[in-house]
Amino acid sequence: MRIGFISLGCPKNRIDTEIMLHEVLSAGYEVTPDETEADIVVINTCAFVEDAKRESIDNILDVAMLKENRRLKGIIVTGCLSERYRDRIFDELPEVDALLGVGSIHNIVRAIDAVSAQSKREPKLKYSSFESCDSTGLGGDRILTTPDHWAYLKVAEGCDNRCAYCAIPYIRGPFRSRPMEDIIKEAKELEALGVRELSLVAQDTTRYGLDLYGKPALPTLLRALSEKTSIPWIRLLYCYPDLVTDELVDELRDNPRVLKYIDLPIQHISDRVLSSMNRRGGSAAVRNSIAKLREKIPSIVLRTTFITGFPGETEEDFAGLCEFVKETKFDRAGVFPFSREEDTPAYNFPGQIDDKTKQDRVNTLMELQQKISRERNRSMIGKTLTVLCEGYDEVGGIHYGRSEADAPEIDGFVFFHADKRIKPGSFVRVTVTEVLDYDLVGRAGAPQSKGDTV
Repeated sequence: MRIGFISLGCPKNRIDTEIMLHEVLSAGYEVTPDETEADIVVINTCAFVEDAKRESIDNILDVAMLKENRRLKGIIVTGCLSERYRDRIFDELPEVDALLGVGSIHNIVRAIDAVSAQSKREPKLKYSSFESCDSTGLGGDRILTTPDHWAYLKVAEGCDNRCAYCAIPYIRGPFRSRPMEDIIKEAKELEALGVRELSLVAQDTTRYGLDLYGKPALPTLLRALSEKTSIPWIRLLYCYPDLVTDELVDELRDNPRVLKYIDLPIQHISDRVLSSMNRRGGSAAVRNSIAKLREKIPSIVLRTTFITGFPGETEEDFAGLCEFVKETKFDRAGVFPFSREEDTPAYNFPGQIDDKTKQDRVNTLMELQQKISRERNRSMIGKTLTVLCEGYDEVGGIHYGRSEADAPEIDGFVFFHADKRIKPGSFVRVTVTEVLDYDLVGRAGAPQSKGDTV
């Protein structure tokens, strides 16, 4: 029997898909990348904001059409949509045959067996949610869906921050750190597969260890990963500003294997808006963390995200945010309009802002950031960077890869010419010769290791 997988949403969701892939293959099922050839399709969904919910539902409906004209036996929905709407999906999407909550991905084989065997008269299947899952059930063997040379590593699940706009605590449950020994074990397994870059992810990576060890333990984890593996690049994503401690900054500065890059979602700079969002620390925490990072690590690359059009955001609030972006000059930034999510406090806040105003503010901020990014890229001309080669574009006749400043899937590329074909996963030194809006172009010197050419 052939099983198809569709994975939507964030890197944490991707890891869950990779764990399910391993369990399905270990059970003797065949996996196909083409859902039109599958007997059962598993759709791992996202439901963080309205656009993500719509994408998840559209994928379910697209796959459901296959039931009408071929042998597709069933659709299993996993992930955030199945968790958030577990009491409504069977009524509103009768095409779905089984649901797995975010804490029950290890039941995937059981669900496939049941869907394969069930008759139309039998009740549909629904398995446990996050409430039955503690920190010991968060890991598992994986089949990487990323290139062999980089991977995400989940260090915790769930969230305790309770931001007023965010449904994640209701979907993925309370914050649960993975035991450090489990994370190190998985990192060693990924290293054995050839991984050369690890991106650490959680809803709030800087909170890692607080529940298990009584204090944030991310610096300790970074040291352990460096001591127990030889993976060259370790990257930090999803860090909360008020938990950027002196110890963490010192570890970023002093550990040569931890990239001088941090993803620091800020959302806004107005204290009034941040308070309404229920963001800890306010603008002081934001400014202090940025000042601390740039003072101790002048080369640090700062990525952030902003939300525009939060209920009650005034023109003055937005103007202040624009000024903050101009003066701070983030290396990377994403901007998103506020999404009104049911079951979150902000859903019923007064002062809701119309969609056009929200999008206009997104466009304004992105235009500002594009100018900043272009200026920063121009300053790179003539500099030589270490680049992790991702591949070769046959049409353009040029290699592409990422520097320390470029996180996978969200940041730009470094395109480069080389005298010989470079293997993906190789490190090369590239001298920048020209710039694009968000990407760099250059020429590579000799590979840094033997065997890195084709």
